[in-house]
Amino acid sequence: MEKLICANFEEFRLHKGNNLPDGDWITVTQEMINAFADATLDFQWIHIDVEKAKQHSPFKTPIAHGFMSISLVSKMLGDAIEIQSAKMGVNYGLNKVRFPHPVPVNSKVRLVGSIADIEDYGDTGLKITWQCTVEIQGVDKPACVAEFISLMFE
Repeated sequence: MEKLICANFEEFRLHKGNNLPDGDWITVTQEMINAFADATLDFQWIHIDVEKAKQHSPFKTPIAHGFMSISLVSKMLGDAIEIQSAKMGVNYGLNKVRFPHPVPVNSKVRLVGSIADIEDYGDTGLKITWQCTVEIQGVDKPACVAEFISLMFE
């Protein structure tokens, strides 16, 4: 993937409304799903019990937590864009989050997104609204669709 690199906020503002480069595919492994379950204390069998999922799940395999899909967006955005003058960024919130399709273990996911809005935030910051779709390789419906809002500071 070719990363969008901007020297500073001024240059970044020129990209408002533009699409981001399509992300690289990330394989969602059972180890990642188990680690997410450990971190969130969400141990529902559909995610972590491989044998039970094979027998009783309509998907016949474990699926990733829906919130794991949205949690990957921060990493995927960082892979897609760099603002060299930014000293730090933080997650601010989410709008209109949906999980249209489950992510079966060993699926590959990637970010397809755009820069929906850029607003000033205080004296040295920006509030950015990203339109994010987490695609699943070979599946028509996405894993996640959301407006993801972050703050960046110079």
